Amino acid sequence: MRFKTIPDETISRLFPYMRALVCLNEKGAEIVSSNRLSKICMINSAIIRKDFSYFGEFGKRGVGYNVPELLAKIRKILKLEEYKKVALIGTGNIGRAILSYNYFPSEGFKIVLAFDKDVNKIGSEINGIRINDIQNAQRMILDQNVEICIVATPVDETSKVINMLSEFGIDAFLSFSPCRLNLPDNVKVTCMDLSTELAKLAYYSNKEIEN
Repeated sequence: MRFKTIPDETISRLFPYMRALVCLNEKGAEIVSSNRLSKICMINSAIIRKDFSYFGEFGKRGVGYNVPELLAKIRKILKLEEYKKVALIGTGNIGRAILSYNYFPSEGFKIVLAFDKDVNKIGSEINGIRINDIQNAQRMILDQNVEICIVATPVDETSKVINMLSEFGIDAFLSFSPCRLNLPDNVKVTCMDLSTELAKLAYYSNKEIEN
């Protein structure tokens, strides 16, 4: 499937559209209007229709979009037709929560490996995923053709872990450390800074009180 040049903003919005469609599909919804999708995603319906127009005709005027069909098309656009294999590094509190999340497969991802250096955790299982010794990461990641790694290690270990994994050919990471320091330039690292997100919530909450 080939498309004309698509704005990055449009591609970014396809992900919340996919998330909404996954939820609708699981509830058995067959049709969704742009207005309903607008309310779910909190994105203007005109923007939704314009985004979809880049990829052809998806819906019918006055009827709406077929949920399973639209979901399949968006997954194809985002290259999520097949599961992306994911490895988790670090099985502390955040890592255990990630392994306990059951909806990754419906969103196009599957955690196939988990690693830790704690001998008390190695060999145990969380939600059916065995925790392996980080020393075996290279062989197992290459054997499983893992494409993405989630790094949930202590902050002072994150750079070392990502640098090590990048040497195995992994170039896409989701990190739960707040800072992107001393990381390879040739890899894509998305940092989930929970403290900053909480600070944003606190700021807007205070604004609400002041007004």
